[in-house]
Amino acid sequence: MRARLALPVALIAAVTVTATACRSATGTDSAAPGANNSPTAASSVADYNPVPYDRIKDGGSYTTVGTFDDQGNPFHVNSTLTASRVWAWYNAVAITYSPTGEVQYNPDYFSEVKVSVSGGDQKVVLTINPKAVFNDGTPIDWTAVKATWQANNGSDKSFSASSTDGYSQITSVVEGADAKQAVITFKGVNASWSALFTTFLHPKAATVQNFNDAYVKKAHPEWGTGPYTVGTWDAHSGNITFVRNPRWWGKKGKLDKRVYVNLESAAAVNAFKNGQLDYVSVGDAESLKQIKGLKGTEIRSGGSPFEYSLYFNTRSTVLADPAVRKAIEESIDRAQIAKIQFQGLDYTEPLPGSAILYSFQKNYRDNVSAVLKYAPDEARKALDAAGWKPGSDGIRAKDGKKLEVGYTLLGDDALGKATAGAFAAMLKTVGVRLDIKKADESEFSSILSDRKFDLFLSGNRSMDPFGARYLCDFYCSDRDSNLTGAGSPALDKEIRSVAQVADLTAQAKKANEVERRALQQYAFLPLFSGPSTYGVKKGLANVGATIFHNPLPETVGWQK
Repeated sequence: MRARLALPVALIAAVTVTATACRSATGTDSAAPGANNSPTAASSVADYNPVPYDRIKDGGSYTTVGTFDDQGNPFHVNSTLTASRVWAWYNAVAITYSPTGEVQYNPDYFSEVKVSVSGGDQKVVLTINPKAVFNDGTPIDWTAVKATWQANNGSDKSFSASSTDGYSQITSVVEGADAKQAVITFKGVNASWSALFTTFLHPKAATVQNFNDAYVKKAHPEWGTGPYTVGTWDAHSGNITFVRNPRWWGKKGKLDKRVYVNLESAAAVNAFKNGQLDYVSVGDAESLKQIKGLKGTEIRSGGSPFEYSLYFNTRSTVLADPAVRKAIEESIDRAQIAKIQFQGLDYTEPLPGSAILYSFQKNYRDNVSAVLKYAPDEARKALDAAGWKPGSDGIRAKDGKKLEVGYTLLGDDALGKATAGAFAAMLKTVGVRLDIKKADESEFSSILSDRKFDLFLSGNRSMDPFGARYLCDFYCSDRDSNLTGAGSPALDKEIRSVAQVADLTAQAKKANEVERRALQQYAFLPLFSGPSTYGVKKGLANVGATIFHNPLPETVGWQK
């Protein structure tokens, strides 16, 4: 899952797994820890205080900044990272990944997983824990797997699904030996199939109306499952509290309460300093300075499966012209933007070259540099050729209209302002005026879903290591998740052909080739990733920089 922005060594018990077609290949996309020692790769270090379950105290609370999102269904196209994180505290977390991307099956949901290939087609048999049940008493069985597939496979366009990739390759989901066994058959082989069923929907949540609307600013704990359930969901304040779930059959959650407090990001550091929070993200030098050395706390920092990019709305009048978009991209000094972001953090990384893979992954290629260079002189020439002539104030105009582009800035933090200012200065040198428009952080989802922007800086987090499977989400012209609106039917066909490649290495090679062509739409510009750095109260276990891993909720707590 790729989640737009708004989670230890495995602590789960081993299960019987026959996954010859997938499991051995899963790690081929990932670098070993320590890859950041190379100056050509970003950090791949994990830092999260991994502690075994039996060495974590019973009780206590864990409080961070956070709230529910406008769209709380993580399968929905308007869902964000916030929604995915909140969802995981009261719904199934059936499959996770190690920090480097190896698949981990949660035995509280799957008693056995078997993968086989026959006649060129892959079959996955999921044997579900006989104790598994949704909170309303409905058994978790093959029908939940089927419902998740049907809502996301694209056959019914009424479902506003985030991604149909992978699901559309499934030809059937049927009952196996009994209702507690789901047999999934693919057309061809899908090496990243596990990313499709890391969680699943209650069958009642998989109707069109409920899929699209039931989780809008609401929770449905009765359709959930897991060690925790909703205690309070305050629609007025935005605060959320999760408590232990009395219907849970698996490993008991270590915490008494997991609390989200709805605060603007600028207030989070002060709340952490005052002891109101147990954990806070510190993505800039000033925040890091404020909490470094604070008694009873520590800094955890490591690699990041995040990437921040500049999105161009091609449906905007001025940005409809690819020549203008290319000129703007050529005028942006990405190295300077990264310098602003990382100032005071004692961190460097190569500029990101792909939307789908990170520089610490084996099959990564710098596709951006293959199609684009920082070249403001070339940008000026291109704008001249497109008829945009400099005025007396240096800003270009054409047919009496100035070359002005909007930039939507969320929140009020100094780093965001500095970045916006840098963009404005860079564009001014080539004759483009940047109109900085401020918006509240709470407007994030609506800005994206309604495309209320010209230029917008936003990020994505990879929830699994299979980057190539998200190529269509970024670049297909008919995909709502493609926020830029760029692309063409011919390019869509090329992109979708990547999914037909069974071997992960070969698939990544083809994905890189296709991404280079997609980047020549000049509507999407990767800018930086950066480290994942957090202030954490000492003793908090299984929380921090985890790369591709998401901790099982029951493993989060306070070390004995």
